[in-house]
Amino acid sequence: MEQRDSAGVLGLTSTRARTRRLLIDTAMKLFDSGAFPSITEVAQEAQLSRATAYRYFPTQSALVSAIVTETLSPIKHWQPTKKDASERIDELLSFAFPRMLKHEGTLRAALHLSLTQWAQSQSTDAVPPKEKLVRGNRKAMLTQVAAPLSKELPPALMERVLQSLSLVYGSEIFLVMKDIWGCDNDELQDIGKWIAKAIVRQAREDALELQ
Repeated sequence: MEQRDSAGVLGLTSTRARTRRLLIDTAMKLFDSGAFPSITEVAQEAQLSRATAYRYFPTQSALVSAIVTETLSPIKHWQPTKKDASERIDELLSFAFPRMLKHEGTLRAALHLSLTQWAQSQSTDAVPPKEKLVRGNRKAMLTQVAAPLSKELPPALMERVLQSLSLVYGSEIFLVMKDIWGCDNDELQDIGKWIAKAIVRQAREDALELQ
């Protein structure tokens, strides 16, 4: 019997889906504990063979990508209920931040892998990775949530708003607010929402000046 798991994988038998589920759950537990396990280490923790794990996830990028997809799935399917853009953005952050913070280790692992791949790509004798980690649905989500603003702002200013909000709606804010400023989760969320409101307010002021 074939089924689709919550990470969106179609065509796996029940047995294979359970094995993949075990690997994802095991890896997520390790990442969220602060570890950065290899596929071999995930296999050992899950009490599976290394060969089995590599059949499902041939690269670390594939593993991290699957886990991030799993982590962010509830956010990806979230829908705004408000009409005002600023309220919709606040609504998104109120929903997304707690879920992102719950799996902070996993999201930090994705950042770590992305930075590592970038550093490797800058080497003069760089070898392209077998599979590059592709991050994010934030552009699509922010475009949807901030859509009411498109009636108020010219296209160039609208794009600047989306770009600016991308710095707030993402795990990168963890590194700045927690690692540098020592903020706790509540402070991080409050500051993120404050920044988002400031971005929208400034954009509206700029739009008025352009009229």
